[in-house]
Amino acid sequence: MEKNNKKTYWPHMILGFLFIGLTLGYWTIKTATSLPVQEVNQYMMKYQQADIHINDILEKKLAFDKEYIIEIKDVETMVMTDNIYSHRPQPNPVKLVHGKNHFSYVVHTKEGKVVNDANVSFLLTRPHSRNDDLMIETVPFKDGRYTTPEIEIVNAGRYTLQFRAIMGDKIGYSQIAAYLKP
Repeated sequence: MEKNNKKTYWPHMILGFLFIGLTLGYWTIKTATSLPVQEVNQYMMKYQQADIHINDILEKKLAFDKEYIIEIKDVETMVMTDNIYSHRPQPNPVKLVHGKNHFSYVVHTKEGKVVNDANVSFLLTRPHSRNDDLMIETVPFKDGRYTTPEIEIVNAGRYTLQFRAIMGDKIGYSQIAAYLKP
């Protein structure tokens, strides 16, 4: 009788590939669950609500933009030159100061008449986190401007100043980048 000395390695290869696949699957799931997921709050609402009602939001914004203008007043901007090769124009961000800040907005018609009866909200947020959000539901109108109360800002980094004005069935939005140097 002849003895067969040939060894087959294919069962070991199958087990090895199965082990590698399970290890990579475990690593992928562990990495994905360890990263925080932050919701965006564009249009000053949760992403899901903005996604569901985006057509209504854009119609109301377009109707607002036809009649009214939102401007931020009395702020200092930073001149950013780090992205000079970008083909997208980027506005200069508002310069924030450590400690107390306040923001003044003017809502006026295209003819220049100041609007004093708008329902106005303000949101100070960070671009990739909702942890430091500060929402002011009603911004009072005083001396021809909608001025927020004093806001304490201590954490350095990027911020976004979001402003919403509601005039009847028209809604206007303003979103301005801001930065606090360390």
